[in-house]
Amino acid sequence: RRLQAARAAAVGQAVQSALAYLDVSVDRAAQHRDSAEELRAQWDAELGDVRTGNDGLLAELAQLTDSVHRDELARAQQRARIETLENRSIDELGFTSDHLIAEYGPDVPVPVAAAAADKWAELRAPVDEDGAPIPTGIPFVRLEQEKRLKRAEKDLASLGRVNPLALEEFAALEERHQFLSTQLEDLKATRKDLLDIIREVDERVEQVFTAAYQDTAVQFERVFGRLFPGGEGRLVLTDPDNMLTTGIEVEARPAGKRIKRLSLLSGGERSLTAVALLVAIFKARPSPFYVMDEVEAALDDTNLSRLITIFEELRESSQLIIITHQKRTMEVADALYGVTMRGDGVSTVISQRLVDA
Repeated sequence: RRLQAARAAAVGQAVQSALAYLDVSVDRAAQHRDSAEELRAQWDAELGDVRTGNDGLLAELAQLTDSVHRDELARAQQRARIETLENRSIDELGFTSDHLIAEYGPDVPVPVAAAAADKWAELRAPVDEDGAPIPTGIPFVRLEQEKRLKRAEKDLASLGRVNPLALEEFAALEERHQFLSTQLEDLKATRKDLLDIIREVDERVEQVFTAAYQDTAVQFERVFGRLFPGGEGRLVLTDPDNMLTTGIEVEARPAGKRIKRLSLLSGGERSLTAVALLVAIFKARPSPFYVMDEVEAALDDTNLSRLITIFEELRESSQLIIITHQKRTMEVADALYGVTMRGDGVSTVISQRLVDA
């Protein structure tokens, strides 16, 4: 038992020593663990930074790749445009691109005459001792030349498409124009002749009308004075300055009346005034025969007697055919023609020639 107790005490001391060592080991392990955790946290932070940088680099790589693709596409389009322009230059102008750049490139001064073409100015270029023109010009400014190009394209568009048959069409149109010009001159000459004829006819008509009017006006005053003793009658022109378009008004004033308008006269006076105008025309311009239809139907015996006197004067130079129902008019006639109806309803014309006793 003492031996076991000694052994147990020794074991207890060893356990105490082991526990002391164990505590120290645990403390060291905890320290190592804390250091490892700090190192892991630091490595995690560094790893996050590396991943973030990697993502940025990947995005930048994508942008660069897209930029490279766009540049390659732009270069391809530019090359295609250059090839198109070169082909267009050869097809339309017959010049290569090298020749165009050498002769008309941006380093070559723009000729003065070409620069001032938009102002329609032509400048005399200087010449050297041998008489060769000295190239002169102004510096190339792209903005100004683009403006000139737009103006030139606008002017070209306004001209329209080039017509290869323009010369033939111009010749045909010129010939047509000459023909029409000749026809126009003929029409002008014909028009002048017609206007001259119209003017001569107007002058002749005006002369004839004026003479006829004057003679008729004189005769009207005489005849009216005989049909209306003590009265006054005359013819008045509405527009004396223009004899071709003037009208004629009849003024009649029987004896004892102040009125002159025909509308204010009685029916018999108006009828007798109209007869006076007709007789005045007959006397001014005599005719081989006259036909009158019941011109004295509205006249009384006194006015009828005056009218019959006028008829007897007219019959001396002309033949009178008068349709009438007045017996006094029939009495002065040389021959009578009447229309009657028989019992069977058929009209019959009867005539009777009167012989002076």
